[in-house]
Formats: sequence, C-alpha cells, structure tokens
Amino acid sequence: MLFGALGVLGFSGTLPATRAAIGELGPVVMGLGRALVSASLAVLVLWATGARRPRREQLLPLAVASAGVVIGFPLFAAIALRTVPAVHASIVVGLIPIVTAVAAVVRHGERPRPLFWAASALGVLAVVVFAAAEGAGRPQLADLWLLLAMISAGIGYAEGGMLARDMGGWRVICWALLLAAPVLALPVGLDLAHRSLHVSARAWSGFAYVSVVSMFLAFFAWYKSLALGGIAAGGQMLLFQPLLSALWAALLLGESIAPRAWVAALLVLGSVALSRWSQMHPRSP
Repeated sequence: MLFGALGVLGFSGTLPATRAAIGELGPVVMGLGRALVSASLAVLVLWATGARRPRREQLLPLAVASAGVVIGFPLFAAIALRTVPAVHASIVVGLIPIVTAVAAVVRHGERPRPLFWAASALGVLAVVVFAAAEGAGRPQLADLWLLLAMISAGIGYAEGGMLARDMGGWRVICWALLLAAPVLALPVGLDLAHRSLHVSARAWSGFAYVSVVSMFLAFFAWYKSLALGGIAAGGQMLLFQPLLSALWAALLLGESIAPRAWVAALLVLGSVALSRWSQMHPRSP
C-alpha cells in the first residue's frame, strides 16, 4: 500500500504542474519533452544496475505501455490543459481506474459482474454531465483530448501492470522511456527550435516536476506496488487522485473548486470504488 500511495501522490501533481507551465512551454515540450529528461535518468538507472534487456516477446506489450503512458497521456493532457483548468481535467480523468480495468478485461477476456458495468456507467455519466455543465451545455474540445488521455493511460497501465509482474516495475518504465525517446527527439527538437526558453521559474518548476516525479519516480512506486501484488491496495489509493489533484490546483494555482466539481468528484470516486469492489468480489462460476 505504501508504494501505491507514493505513486498516486506523485501522479496527483501532474495536471497542476502541467497547467502551470503549458502557457509558456507548450504541449509538445510539456507533453513529450518530459520523457526525454526521464529517459536520461532511465539510462543511468539501467546502466548502474546492469539490467538485462527485455525479451523479444516483451517488446510489443512494452511498446503499447510506452505509447500509452509515455506519449499518449502526457501529450493529450497537455493539449487539453491549454484551455481548461487543472481542476476540470482532474475530475474528467478520474475515470482512469475504470478505463484501466476495462483494458484489463479486454486483454484477459474476463467477464466482470454487471455491477462493474453499472458503476462504470455511473462514473461516465457523472463526467459527461460535469463536462457539459462546464462547457455551457456541451462538452468542450478539451474534453475529447482528456478522453484520449484517459484511454491512453488505461491501456498503458494495464500493459505495464502485466509486465511489472515479470520484469519488475522500475524496469518497465525505464525501458518504456527508452523505446519512446528516439521517436520523441525530433518533434521536441523542432518545437524547441522555434520557442524561447526564457520562461519563468514557475514554468521550469512544472516541467521539472512532470519530468522527474510524474514520468519517473511515481512510476517506480506505482509499478512496484503492482509487482508486489498490491493492485487492490494501489487501486484504492488511486480513488483519491482526482481530489488530490484538484486540491493541488486550488492551493498552488489558485483555481476555484465549484460545488458541482465537488459533486462530480465524489460521484467519480464512488463509481470507481464500486467498480473496484465488484472486481475484488467476482461472481461465482
């Protein structure tokens, strides 16, 4: 449970940190550039530990995990955060645990209880209503980007969690970063060539956080919790990530949390908790 809690605590600062820097550094640097910094750290860790290379059959799942958590989620979330507050994004992506569970169901061919699907539908409905209320009657374009971010994260978590049982959590994120780095170098380099790096300390602090904590250290703790068989405990801690993220956004960025945001966050928390409970108490054969 400790590793799961540390991972979630690290993840909870991701959206506020991205929002703090996105106006000055842009979505390419904030979404993809962070992985290049993290990949540099991963090289040092792999070299220092003499870690063996992934086996051939692990490369495809590793590439899927990399596409989800190293490329997809950071980039899509960064694009969304150009136009919506971190509080809004935190509540919408609060459904990531459900998306992760659905990805695992598809991957393993499991048949969850009807309660799982009912709880998932409740969470989706809560997010759709909240997004529509925030967007003057209909979801915004940013909500589509957040949806893509959720799907990316869910698939990446599911694949990474499976690999962590065999490879170890820290090796999963290190190799996922190294796989993505060559693909990301060109777009990040081109973006930097046309962007001024004379930005505020706040922007660099946000970039440093997502590069070192969100993309690296938090994954060490999170995948470690999965490798130790603590998926249930880690999942329970993940319930509080939307609330933690919203609180960080309010404290650090001065964003307001409207009453409807609290209601939506609690409904999402409840739906995810119910779906988790249904997974931990599967129906009898």
